[in-house]
Amino acid sequence: EVQLVESGGGSVQTGGSLRLSCTASGFRLTDSDMGWIRQAPGNECELVSTISNDGSTFYIDEVRGRFTISQDNAKNMVYLQMNNLQPDDTAVYYCAADPLSYGGTGRIPVQCSLGLGYRGKGTLVTISS
Repeated sequence: EVQLVESGGGSVQTGGSLRLSCTASGFRLTDSDMGWIRQAPGNECELVSTISNDGSTFYIDEVRGRFTISQDNAKNMVYLQMNNLQPDDTAVYYCAADPLSYGGTGRIPVQCSLGLGYRGKGTLVTISS
């Protein structure tokens, strides 16, 4: 069974930093690209960042240069280092995967509203001005 458990959310002031962690179980990280999705109150979800097995990364323009995604295959964990946080970063952040071993594509769809793949229950990030 695929399980993704996020942690590390919290409340910080503008300009602060947080490091989100995702503990994956039921599959190996080499079986899927990994990603972080966020959803702000009243907004559609958006794919924030992804990392592939070859180490290539993707960031949306809004976070590029401020957020860094990484993974530790030995620990089966994925991280999102978030620096210089802004009020617009306030959202619930979800870890995402779509493992090949579970019939998935191994990729994280850009259109997160399709609800494809697996996500955790999320961790809340609140940025105050």
